[in-house]
Amino acid sequence: MRVTTAAKFAALTTALVLAASGTAAALTDEGPARTSATAPHTADVHIDESAPVITRDSVLIHAPLHTVWKVQTDVANWPSWQPKVDVVVKETPGRLRPGSVFRWSTEGLDITSTVKQVDYGKRLAWGGPAQGITAVHVWTFTPTSDGVLVHTEESWAGAPVLANQAALQSALDDSLHNWVNNLKHEAETRAAQ
Repeated sequence: MRVTTAAKFAALTTALVLAASGTAAALTDEGPARTSATAPHTADVHIDESAPVITRDSVLIHAPLHTVWKVQTDVANWPSWQPKVDVVVKETPGRLRPGSVFRWSTEGLDITSTVKQVDYGKRLAWGGPAQGITAVHVWTFTPTSDGVLVHTEESWAGAPVLANQAALQSALDDSLHNWVNNLKHEAETRAAQ
């Protein structure tokens, strides 16, 4: 696999994983769905710690939690602030919730992501298979006195990862680094308006 192809494949997989983890809550300015208060709590979703490719990244965003959450979970609007995301289509109507599916493309790759967990304002996880890679992407949001600390981690497993681990590790590292920095820029810009 050429590095260019590996990078595009990595970006696609990242998109799939991101779609599943960071896109789970409200897609509107409303808070959590009224039914979420009565829904039983399930165990947190975690990345595959035994996967051959794992990336972690964090950023402090100087914006209110509501703004950061809204930007990250409004998947249909990702192309407006994520330069490498071309299109996003929600397959499941309404608010993102566990089981919601959305399809998106990045760098010529098509991804289908399934939301695994939504804990409004705190945690978001998605994942799924893409071209032989199984990805899990988890986002956490922690309010601080200076804004919101956003932490993300993603794992990739599967035959393509084993076949080209170094290139895919680099691609995922770059993808998540760019994602958190783009999120920071967009949320801080909106907060300043």
